[in-house]
Amino acid sequence: MRILIVEDEPGIYNFLKQGLEEEAFAVDVADNGKRGLELALSGNYDLLLLDWMIPGMSGIELTRQFRKEFDQTPIIFLTAKDTVDETIFGLQSGANDYIKKPFHFEELLVRIRVQLRTQTIATEKLTLGPISLYADRHQVFKGEEEIHLTQKEFALLEYLMRNKNKVCRRTRIIESVWDIHFEYNTGVIDVFINSLRKKLDLQRDEDYIQTIRGVGYMAKEL
Repeated sequence: MRILIVEDEPGIYNFLKQGLEEEAFAVDVADNGKRGLELALSGNYDLLLLDWMIPGMSGIELTRQFRKEFDQTPIIFLTAKDTVDETIFGLQSGANDYIKKPFHFEELLVRIRVQLRTQTIATEKLTLGPISLYADRHQVFKGEEEIHLTQKEFALLEYLMRNKNKVCRRTRIIESVWDIHFEYNTGVIDVFINSLRKKLDLQRDEDYIQTIRGVGYMAKEL
């Protein structure tokens, strides 16, 4: 899952980025509203976490512009604006939730997961042949057997399964799963793919994770 933080206080966005990445989210940060809107409109995010008072464009205006293109992506305001009227105004502008500063990270994390669970409730269970993945429970099964994966292995498998029957380019995998945006040795992906295949005990007739030579990988329903 990928989250965009739009916040101009380095202390806050660095704290949020580190905490969310430890919870296996991929995180991008914009420190002004215009850059935040540009990134948000790329459509690459599962949730937006916005401050209200940010330079360039307010969180309210960013939300209004974003909602013209994307109706369903959850938005959470994280702001010092704390009156009832301001809360109502923020929600009416298109936000899904509203958290007042100062805040507890644990509460924010729960609210984020509630929004993501609500957003993806129809597809909480992802399937690929005999493989079942439960994103909210962080569990993977092959048939009736539970397969224990590391956070990165789970994130990689989830990404491939959410893009089932589509070619996933190496650069997009690196950006979405490892949160890296520059030239990088994508050979690390091969290591994790091999680990996934071994843990899932994929046999020759179970080519559910296919290598697309020179391009990337594809989760293929046989």
